[in-house]
Amino acid sequence: MSLNIKIGMIAPLDMIKFAKMPKVREERIAATPAKPLPKTYASNAKAEIYHPRRQNVVIDAINDNVPGVKEIVLKAKDGRLAPFRAGQYISIGIRIGDVKTCRSYSISSAPELAKEGIYKIAVKEDPSGFVSPYIHKEWKVGQELTISSPEGFLYYEPLRDCRKVLALAGGIGITPFMAMAHAVASGREDCDLTVIFGARTADAIPYKNELDELAAACDKVHVVYVLSDEEKEGYEHGFISAELIKKYGGDDYSVFMCGPQAMYKFLECETAKLGLDQKHVRRELFGTIKAPWECPGYPTDSRGKTYKCTVKQCGEVYELEASADESLLAAIERAGIAAPSRCRSGECGWCRSKLKSGTVYIPEVTDGRRFSDIQYGYIHPCASFPTSDVVIDVPAEYLF
Repeated sequence: MSLNIKIGMIAPLDMIKFAKMPKVREERIAATPAKPLPKTYASNAKAEIYHPRRQNVVIDAINDNVPGVKEIVLKAKDGRLAPFRAGQYISIGIRIGDVKTCRSYSISSAPELAKEGIYKIAVKEDPSGFVSPYIHKEWKVGQELTISSPEGFLYYEPLRDCRKVLALAGGIGITPFMAMAHAVASGREDCDLTVIFGARTADAIPYKNELDELAAACDKVHVVYVLSDEEKEGYEHGFISAELIKKYGGDDYSVFMCGPQAMYKFLECETAKLGLDQKHVRRELFGTIKAPWECPGYPTDSRGKTYKCTVKQCGEVYELEASADESLLAAIERAGIAAPSRCRSGECGWCRSKLKSGTVYIPEVTDGRRFSDIQYGYIHPCASFPTSDVVIDVPAEYLF
């Protein structure tokens, strides 16, 4: 079939006009008097409010929670803090002696409090840890800190998640769900939230009174306590199992998780029994793997060995020792080098660095690199364990 197309005079005229357009623009630009560029742009100012590179805060209060847990109230120095989605975390730059490190803590307060310049976090003391004992002992009211903007993806998204959300919490992993409970109670989030909180005993449940008050005041917030070490009326007994999740979830629900590594390891098996879509099972990051030799594929002949690590950063070169049993990030920080980090779980990409030479072991469960980064030799030091001498190019950190 042939096409009979007629071209009128308008098409050639349009083409001539289009061809002359660059000259017309040049003439108009030349005829316009020069004006100084603005010192700031509205879009940049808005971005600085919502996504600041750093925020300066003061410790406004330190409150005791259950034994071993302290709630830290942070207040902005300039009167405002970046808004956040309930479930997100902040990272805090911390100096301990010559060590410059960074730790992330979920925001436990209501999102509305950010307008008043307030974030709340909770820190559980780990006697074998490095940072939490320091915080419990050394942090004082009035102390100034530098923090990041809110980050992370453990928040309710109606386009992805079911309207019914089961929040599985263990220990201090309740903090992001405290913010969610406040957001649901205030109407900021429109979902039905059931917190299933696993603890050893009833007196070891952080934020219990506050959670109970939120559940009593809002018919969209529900709380179920599961005790492993004691049986008590009004509490479930045992562990957060697939049967328990099904009991309170019904037929259509999303699962959010936050807690220690051991809890995730157990729940991975339990949630697999439920047949949920992958998008309906989400978990908060849990930090650097503490026993990499227990992960599949760890080179057993490297365990206990120490290697030479050469760090290149902004024109400076540092040489240090790095153990195969701890992350490269830990070795770099111990040497007094301020390396960028946030999640410390291999996913956020803040510590993304170029591995110039050498080999590392990266557990599959924490390998959050993009495919192109794998192809071109980039690693996340927080999730990389040396298996030879290495040379690594590390970017600078700005929380110090």
